[in-house]
Amino acid sequence: MNAPHVPAPPQGPGVRPPFPAPPVEGKGRRIAWGLGIGAGVLLLVCGGGVAALIGLSTSMSSAFNEQAHVVVGDYLEALHDRKFDQAYGMLCAQAKTDETPEEYRGRISEMDPIDSYRMGELDLVRLYMPVDVTYSGGDTAQLKAYLGQNRDTGEFEVCDLGE
Repeated sequence: MNAPHVPAPPQGPGVRPPFPAPPVEGKGRRIAWGLGIGAGVLLLVCGGGVAALIGLSTSMSSAFNEQAHVVVGDYLEALHDRKFDQAYGMLCAQAKTDETPEEYRGRISEMDPIDSYRMGELDLVRLYMPVDVTYSGGDTAQLKAYLGQNRDTGEFEVCDLGE
């Protein structure tokens, strides 16, 4: 007769398991290091993005201010030199629609001639540039050169020079 199959007794202490056991000591420290490094990388990436955005906005603001200074300066030079047709040509489309060249020339020629001027910084929200003007008679005024953008070129154009 065959003896019934009896299972082998369990192995004793010091026997290796059939799979490697995960390390237990230092597990929390490795997780903390991993999370810390991940947070540091995220901070570097986001901080670099914010720095780039600030640099870009500062650069664009300077470029807009420079372009506005050129446009307003050219317009004021034309008024100073009493070249009213040239000044009219620098106006934005809306200003040209509101006033014919003859009406513009008549209105501007009645103003005191501009002797000198000093421009301030462009206000990007309201899109005007403050201008301190000294007239040939010695009077002074603080004016605002309101700007618009040419729809074709995107460049600034003077729409009005007023108080």
